[in-house]
Amino acid sequence: MVTQEQRKRQLAREKFLRQQQRRTSARRKARMRNSVIASVLGVIVIGSVALYTSGVMKNDDKSNASADVTPSASATSKAPDPCAKPAAGKIKTATWKKEPAVTIDKSAKYTMKLATTCGDIDIALKTSAAPHTVNSFNFLAGKGFFDHTKCHRLTTSGIYVLQCGDPTGAGTGGPGYTIPDENLKDTSLKGGTYPAGTVAMANTGQKHTGGSQFFLVYKNSTLPASYTPFGTISASGMKVLNKIAAAGAQAADATTGNTAPNATVVINKATVTKS
Repeated sequence: MVTQEQRKRQLAREKFLRQQQRRTSARRKARMRNSVIASVLGVIVIGSVALYTSGVMKNDDKSNASADVTPSASATSKAPDPCAKPAAGKIKTATWKKEPAVTIDKSAKYTMKLATTCGDIDIALKTSAAPHTVNSFNFLAGKGFFDHTKCHRLTTSGIYVLQCGDPTGAGTGGPGYTIPDENLKDTSLKGGTYPAGTVAMANTGQKHTGGSQFFLVYKNSTLPASYTPFGTISASGMKVLNKIAAAGAQAADATTGNTAPNATVVINKATVTKS
């Protein structure tokens, strides 16, 4: 016959097992939501995902943007933080139900500046090749959507990218809408490579699931042509990006799988300008 004390212990064990199952399920769901760039590491860039500047775009910075730079720190090393403290301000939490109407001039040139705690990263946008993407960034930047947000992932093996654009900082956030894939036949993507200097959209691994998250490539990375390349980083911006990469990344978060950069990379302000 089961005593009252034995029954209590049995119930406690069952409760513990249920809690463990719920935690395991939550972690699994978080990993699914947090899809990161598909790579030799078996991760997919999240667009909703890691995962955001094409060195092939013809401009004065092409040669500099395409240069390979190997970070000096490993994925689990801890290097001194090379960046400043973030500017004061709060992250915006607004979302929208559908993609904004395309209002940009598709024949004009647009640039995006990411004023980060580590320095300014200037990006020449591929307006005519990726109008929906550029229009979305123009809209979101105008709403202050990216301001005060962290770049939450740095990959230092297999693929070499810094991922930004998620207000939650966990790799699961977005603007509430998705945008179509564009420019996937860009000549920069020859040989299954996203060259250093490329800025591309993250996604969930499915077609047309880009949101606000994007990744910046600091070293040539082998990836399928599934992530909209929509801009090219300037030479000065590459110096900032390489400084971030050289500081290395933290160990993977047990819940999200993110490997956050050791550097405190916060976008103080993002602006898109028609030139």
